[in-house]
Amino acid sequence: MAYYDDILEFEPDLNGDGLRIGIVMSRFNIDIGEGLLGACTEKLKEYNVQDPDILLITVPGALEIPATLLKLAYSNQFDALIALGAVIRGDTYHFEVVANESARGITQVQLETEIPVINGILTTDTEDQALERMSQKGADVARAVVEMGNLLIKLEEYSVD
Repeated sequence: MAYYDDILEFEPDLNGDGLRIGIVMSRFNIDIGEGLLGACTEKLKEYNVQDPDILLITVPGALEIPATLLKLAYSNQFDALIALGAVIRGDTYHFEVVANESARGITQVQLETEIPVINGILTTDTEDQALERMSQKGADVARAVVEMGNLLIKLEEYSVD
């Protein structure tokens, strides 16, 4: 739905046909990671992203995700990237470190490489909260990655630097 008749506007494009998507998933809290991944890939297929155009890499934990995303971004093989995982609060300060630093690293990759990176790392107080949110979050991430992948392609074609 266009907001203005007199200005150029890029509307959301959810056709993922031809988009190349890289996914980096933490194996820590693997049940939640796999729930996120299942919902995400199911929705990607609904948006016409083809299986051969998706690469999945797993890493030990959330702090290892940004470096892997950076390597994928610099490969110039992907239109957009996804980070998946779960950081669940424990009894120590470690939760804040992992949650904050993984988010900071993901944002840094996106800004440094100009490749969209969608943060699908759940940060919750309990495992039950993560289990409750994983399906919706996985689907939301898929929508965002297709929309942003298409948007940045359009911006390149439009020559917006």
